[in-house]
Amino acid sequence: MPDLPRPEPFVPTLESLGEFVCPDWFRDAKLGIWSHWGPQSVPRYGDWYARNMYVEGSDQYRYHVRRYGHPSEFGYKDLVKLWKAEHFDPDGLMDLYARAGARYFVALASHHDHFLTYPSRLHRWNAAEVGPGKDIVGLWRAAAHRHGLPFGLTEHLGAAFSWWAVNKGSDATGPRAGVPYDGADPAFEDLYLPNHEHHRAGRRPDPVAPWYTPDEWWHLRWLELVTEMIDRYQPDLLYSDGAPPFGPQGLDAGLRAAAHLYNTSAAANDGHNQAVYLHKDRQEHVRRIGVLDVERSQEERLTPYPWQTDTCVGGWFYDVRAVYKTPAHVIEILVDVVAKNGNLLLNIPQLPDGTIDEECRHLLTELADWMALCGEGIHGTRPFRDGVEGSSGVVVDGFTETRVPWTAADHRLTRRDRTVYAFQMAWPKDGRTVIRSIRLEDRVAAVRLLGHGPVPFDQIYPGGELVVDLPDHAPTPYVNALAVELGSD
Repeated sequence: MPDLPRPEPFVPTLESLGEFVCPDWFRDAKLGIWSHWGPQSVPRYGDWYARNMYVEGSDQYRYHVRRYGHPSEFGYKDLVKLWKAEHFDPDGLMDLYARAGARYFVALASHHDHFLTYPSRLHRWNAAEVGPGKDIVGLWRAAAHRHGLPFGLTEHLGAAFSWWAVNKGSDATGPRAGVPYDGADPAFEDLYLPNHEHHRAGRRPDPVAPWYTPDEWWHLRWLELVTEMIDRYQPDLLYSDGAPPFGPQGLDAGLRAAAHLYNTSAAANDGHNQAVYLHKDRQEHVRRIGVLDVERSQEERLTPYPWQTDTCVGGWFYDVRAVYKTPAHVIEILVDVVAKNGNLLLNIPQLPDGTIDEECRHLLTELADWMALCGEGIHGTRPFRDGVEGSSGVVVDGFTETRVPWTAADHRLTRRDRTVYAFQMAWPKDGRTVIRSIRLEDRVAAVRLLGHGPVPFDQIYPGGELVVDLPDHAPTPYVNALAVELGSD
């Protein structure tokens, strides 16, 4: 008899998807690089451009009118044609990212703008047919695989239906008062969406209320597009920008997509899922269907579950006004996150031609040099005990990312086998550090300062705290790390 098809391991319910186990590749990777890149990079004027160019009085509206013309005549449908990606070199960039310590790579498949960065059978507004004339996602995927990196996709479509209703409006004042924006033209409804009911006369729609429309047509359309992404690219990771769309009232489209992602992976991996679905719903019964993503923030302390923070060097889309994070700040975020059982997904903003600027190249070079010294305490590790030592810590308040004023008493701790890595968040001025998370039963056998070599140490009785004498000069100007070798049990 022929073999019967193997049953799929997941069905689209919270109970079934709650059996998800985070694969080791993700837990070991620690650092991913994200290309949050698309036609909204063209003006070089920041995130949410596709929405705000239709919001009278906003900075991006004023810029758009003065640079391109009024959105009743030159709208987003025209802007996307200016995205050419003419100097896009995915292999060259991937080499930079891998040397900087990235162990997975993620590409944006579609933002809230309803424009796809890959060839689609379902939607003509895509990067192969309009603008670059390229399969941006496919080129990224090939480059990631050539560098041995797992490949992921992000989709931000769930919010698009209500987020973009402003394109149906018009100016309230000025020379074009009352003239409809081009989103009201039925000829382009397939890009701008049939969302007239979300734009009421005299009122700008709130982009987050309702964030997910109750429109059943859009729920099915979202699922159709995300299923196409999964089938075309078989990603190792899929990220939804928000809670899984659209909740129980919305056909549970997000659960269907997650089940399809996991079953597709299982079919290619002898029945074992190796894919990760990332979302932003903290409710315990929902969180466990995948991995929690925390945008531009962190967890306050060590969590029992793997998680990810996503952030960017500057803005999500290229912005000439952006103030970039320094290499020191990025490294401190990475160390703090990893010690709390998390991963860092870092967006490197790209210019519309596909290149990155000199500041980003400098950051990646500094990160590569630091990884060469301290990366052994990052990749493939797990948190040691509480992961956190010292009173300083990040402020968890919305998208707050203020750099922490670390002290010499602050450590972040990871572990691999019988080696504990104690990251010194600030270099001690007196040349001595005390690690209180080490206990008497740990029986320290040796201590190395990464990038330097063995250093003198003592364990202080009765508790067993570790006291280490440091050299006059730190091996790196950024966070330094001690490798504490524990004796056999």
